[in-house]
Amino acid sequence: MHVVDVGSGTPLILLHGFGVDHRLLLPLDPTIEAAGGWLRIYLDLPGTAGTPIGEVASTRDVVDAVKQEIAGRIGDEPFAILGNSFGAMIARQVAHDLRSQVLGLATLAGVFVAEHARRVVTPQTVLRTDPQALALVGDAGEDAAEDYAEMAVVQSVENARAFLAHVRPGLLAADEEGLKRIAARYALEQEPEDADPAPFTQPCLLLTARQDQVVGYEDAWAHREHYPRATFVVLDAAGHNAHLDQPALTGALLMEWLSRIRAAAGS
Repeated sequence: MHVVDVGSGTPLILLHGFGVDHRLLLPLDPTIEAAGGWLRIYLDLPGTAGTPIGEVASTRDVVDAVKQEIAGRIGDEPFAILGNSFGAMIARQVAHDLRSQVLGLATLAGVFVAEHARRVVTPQTVLRTDPQALALVGDAGEDAAEDYAEMAVVQSVENARAFLAHVRPGLLAADEEGLKRIAARYALEQEPEDADPAPFTQPCLLLTARQDQVVGYEDAWAHREHYPRATFVVLDAAGHNAHLDQPALTGALLMEWLSRIRAAAGS
């Protein structure tokens, strides 16, 4: 598995979403660096250019691959974990499987219901269009402009540049055929909160977006009793790439989550 390590200190595992790669989460790195004392471990999940799909053929296989990578890198050392979209589903399962080792869990626009038809989502919404942003992305190709327009709730030149730097490269490099195998067995046999129903008491951040037409926000909030130490947030003017739409608010919430983990760990 291709891994990018940044910094030193307590391990923080970061898992990207479906069809992209670790670059999607790199905009979070300045905030984590500013918090101090975190070894950021960005994983490229199977099906990316960095990590070939191999024998992986289901979401459960991805979970097992991530757990194997964690064991090989940090052993039984305590760690925190953050997942975005599909990566959040993986992170939730890993956090429950390795509950005694996990210091905290964060989900950013996370998948909580695997089946699209069962998700409670909002219609696609664009609160602000920006012709300059669309032109900038359009220079990278018609498909890039379509991808950006589909996801950006508040279009801006800065947001478009973030899309080109952090989203587009992973989309282009994804193993589409390999990902189809995982998509065919996308759901876990049982949601981790149901399989392991004892409340998850480590500090958590469940960040959702009001205009997220991919996973919505209500499905995450339905688990609020399972996560008694969780900050639940729904950001307005944000879609499925919430950390790109609302970078300042996401950064502040991430910083606060990391500080709660430190306080809970007594360090």
